[in-house]
Parts: sequence; structure tokens; C-alpha cells
Amino acid sequence: MLQRGILNPEILGLIGRVRHTNTLVIADRGFPFWPRMETVDISLVDDVPTVRQVLAALRDGFSIGAAYMAEEFLTENDESVREAFRQSLAPVEIVFEPHVEFKKRVPQAVGLIRTADTTQYGNVIIESA
Repeated sequence: MLQRGILNPEILGLIGRVRHTNTLVIADRGFPFWPRMETVDISLVDDVPTVRQVLAALRDGFSIGAAYMAEEFLTENDESVREAFRQSLAPVEIVFEPHVEFKKRVPQAVGLIRTADTTQYGNVIIESA
């Protein structure tokens, strides 16, 4: 029986299929449904859990080589939120791109983890190193 780290079997199965340069989407509660994409929905109530909490759980066993977010995140959130996301992904630099371009990356991802995060444009696509 697992006693530490990620305990959710669906998330473990999903991240177990991520290989070098594959991507994984970690999304907020409002992220659209993608019919052909494996989605693990772990939302409970507002902000439980958040995108940053999922990132923290993944960091022990997942090597992030790149991270992508919508540039609208920068204008819709204050500096404390922006800094919290930067810290969650450090030392990886976040690549910001228009939301329309960000969404074009989604179908190439191995899967999606939907959280209950209420942060505006708080979605992240991480690429394995």
C-alpha cells in the first residue's frame, strides 16, 4: 500500500505514461472538457486542491523541463499570485503565450488533471525533461 507521495491511482497511472518531452495539463476548475483526452478530475470544493498543490505533489518524482501558461494570467492576477506560480515551477522558466495558442498545445498532452483552482488563467502545461 502506498503511504506517501501521490496516492490517487488515476493520477499515478496518468503520470506513469508521461515520457521525455511529453506534456501534462494541470488545469483550473473551469477548464473545458476535452472528449478524447484522459482527464482526472480531483476538484472537491473551491481551491481544494489548487494547481500549485498538484505541482508540489508532482515535483518529487516528475522532472519538469518546460512550463507553459496563458499570458492573460499575467494581467488577471496580482504579483503575489504570479510569484507563487513562479516559485511552484522554479527553476523552470514559464513560457507565456496567448490563451488561444496555449489551448492549441492541449490536444498533444498525455492527459489532464483538473483541480478546483479559482485562479484566473491558472492552467499550466508541463513538459517532462
